[in-house]
Amino acid sequence: MEYPLISRELLADLRIGHGLFNFSVMLLFFYTARYGLIIRRARKNGTPLPVAAMRRHRYLGPRLAILGGLGFGAGLTLVLLDTGNILKYPAHLLAGTAIIALLLATFLVSRKIKGPNSPYRNTHFQLGLAILTLYLVEVFLGLGVLL
Repeated sequence: MEYPLISRELLADLRIGHGLFNFSVMLLFFYTARYGLIIRRARKNGTPLPVAAMRRHRYLGPRLAILGGLGFGAGLTLVLLDTGNILKYPAHLLAGTAIIALLLATFLVSRKIKGPNSPYRNTHFQLGLAILTLYLVEVFLGLGVLL
């Protein structure tokens, strides 16, 4: 088999599209994290819970996890089409894999949150911070791949 499997021009456009898509997903994760912090602050202060923020956070979270998985799959596909070797960019692959694992863990933990004093709330918060941090690292590594 001869690599790349598609034209270089199309591959370059798809790589930029992949980067823009995942950058957008990262921005949306920061957006939904803001709602999570608003909810957390209200719980800690004992003030009335912001129902609108709770709805948005609960609506966006699972959907963004799916979009994160789609972005990861698109990246793997692009590398396979380009080189046939998913280990071509090991740091970017490792960070992306870690994000996917954390997204899955966060989703599973969020399903266990029941009641106002659930011990899983803090775990959910910590996993969310790890996801946001890794997304920043992933964007930096992705820029290294593109440039």
